[in-house]
Amino acid sequence: MADKAKEEAVAEKKTAAKAKKETAAKKPAAAAKKPAKVRVKKVEEMVEVAVEETATPKEEKPKVELSLKESNPEKFLTDFNWHNYEEGIDPVDDGKLEEFEKLVTENFVDTLDDEVVDGKVVFLTDRDAIIDINAKSEGVVSLNEFRYNPDLKVGDTVEVLIDVREDSTGQLILSHRKARTIKAWERVNAAHDEATIVNGFVKCRTKGGMIVDVFGIEAFLPGSQIDVKPIRDYDVYVGKTMEFKVVKINHEFKNVVVSHKALIEADIEEQKKEIIGQLEKGQVLEGVVKNITSYGVFVDLGGVDGLVHITDLSWSRINHPNEIVELDQKLNVVILDFDEDKTRIQLGLKQLNAHPWDALGEELKVGDKVKGKVVVIADYGAFIEVAEGVEGLIHVSEMSWSTHLRSAQDFVNVGDEVEAVVLTMDREERKMSLGIKQMTPDPWTDITKKYPVGSKHSGIVRNFTNFGVFVELEEGIDGLIYISDLSWTKKIKHPSEFTNISDTLEVVVLELDVEGRKLSLGHKQTKENPWDKYEAEFGLGTKHTAKIDEMVDKGATIAFNEDITAFVPMRHLEKEDGTNLTKGEEAEFQIIEFNKEFKKVVASHMAIHKEEEAKIVKQAAKKQATQAEEAKTTLGDANSALQALKDKMDGKA
Repeated sequence: MADKAKEEAVAEKKTAAKAKKETAAKKPAAAAKKPAKVRVKKVEEMVEVAVEETATPKEEKPKVELSLKESNPEKFLTDFNWHNYEEGIDPVDDGKLEEFEKLVTENFVDTLDDEVVDGKVVFLTDRDAIIDINAKSEGVVSLNEFRYNPDLKVGDTVEVLIDVREDSTGQLILSHRKARTIKAWERVNAAHDEATIVNGFVKCRTKGGMIVDVFGIEAFLPGSQIDVKPIRDYDVYVGKTMEFKVVKINHEFKNVVVSHKALIEADIEEQKKEIIGQLEKGQVLEGVVKNITSYGVFVDLGGVDGLVHITDLSWSRINHPNEIVELDQKLNVVILDFDEDKTRIQLGLKQLNAHPWDALGEELKVGDKVKGKVVVIADYGAFIEVAEGVEGLIHVSEMSWSTHLRSAQDFVNVGDEVEAVVLTMDREERKMSLGIKQMTPDPWTDITKKYPVGSKHSGIVRNFTNFGVFVELEEGIDGLIYISDLSWTKKIKHPSEFTNISDTLEVVVLELDVEGRKLSLGHKQTKENPWDKYEAEFGLGTKHTAKIDEMVDKGATIAFNEDITAFVPMRHLEKEDGTNLTKGEEAEFQIIEFNKEFKKVVASHMAIHKEEEAKIVKQAAKKQATQAEEAKTTLGDANSALQALKDKMDGKA
């Protein structure tokens, strides 16, 4: 048995030696198969130590009385590491291997993995930052990627991603921008959910606001969210690093909205509450002009905004608030009113001074003449500023003695200096009415001398009505021409058929009412009535030749001249042959009716040939009677005839 055990030991030694040789021969090949990893001196030392420690027990193995192979061959075969045997790897203690792997994991970076790692800034150049990530070599990051962090210094820890493992010079190229992008959305969402403050770099201007770099993401900063005050120059913020609050995230479109104003509002919220709690009507506060609009001025009272309406800026009328105040101007204002929550505050500036009506002299009374400047023109009149903050109204009816409707702009313009008479004054209501027509004499005073009844004048057509025309003889003197007094001959349905606005007409004064200021005029009276002569020319029974002008419902019309148009009834259009006259046919007509008062003329063609027929019938009857008379014979006539015949026969005849 001893010999057999000795032979097995020798065979085992030979097998071990052979395995060592094979292992030594296979090691280079095995090393070539494995992927190349970064190894440092420390690791190699640790490996050598581990191998040495492992090799020691192998040398002491003969001291063991019985090997596992000898004591339990089945278990030896079951637990035998065939892989290490095939690869030629010497056995190493598992505890040492675990300790080695732990050290490598904690201290070294695998540059083959695209992971975000923390690096330490070890050096700064003019253009780059040198970052140590515990790799074979340090990495390089361009300083452009740290624009948002101008305070970057040696020793700072930053997140980087391996961009290029080795460039042409063997340098490791890192990217801070890509690393920030990978982690950006996680940080932005966290900042939004937790309402934390973040730093952002203002890159450039855009429509409606600014573009801000936050964690490597381009966020939008609205112009209204930059500051509590309106921003007039956005460019001053470009290139600055500021604190922001993430107020909105759109995950669908990858949009982020930030606000700097929210941080400021949070700081002044307590101050705002304190100011609002102390507000009282009539209180005078100091404020700063924050914004100017066309309708008023917004004043910052120290975190609380109030509005001074344009009407509360000055007792005088102004066109725009910038005539009174400027941006950033400090001024005192009085609180006029506010809502229950004191969020809408109405302020006043003019109320700090006494009302101009209170300073108006007591000597000013009705009937006095005043001078002022036209400040406003309305349809119904014009407002005149007779003193600063004191205005009077000149109604359009008090601008001229004329009675026809006109606009105030026909008499005055904004900015004109005018003189007027005080007509009414109410100091309690602070109202005053003025008149400028009173500065000239009333033209109706001597109307009877200037425009007696029957006198002829020229006037300008100013207005139309359905019943007549208003004619202005002079400023303040208007008269009415009734539609029936426009023409002797024409039938006029509306005055516009006869004349136009601004035309000049000759008129005759028909009636005059001084008390009622009414003047009745006539135009046709300036000419002789043609119907006086037409009465003889176109009298009953007169005959005239004319053409059928128009066919109407119950007959036709014919025009004898410009003034006379006669009507021919349908039955009176019958011709001699039984047919009717048509439009354009010329024929002879007889006047069967003439009315001068109503300008009515009726003619007939049938009467012409009916008259001829009657004449012919009369002549035929007369001839027939004559012939009958001649046919009658008497005894005397017979004797006479016989005596004549006898005388002829006797040769006496």
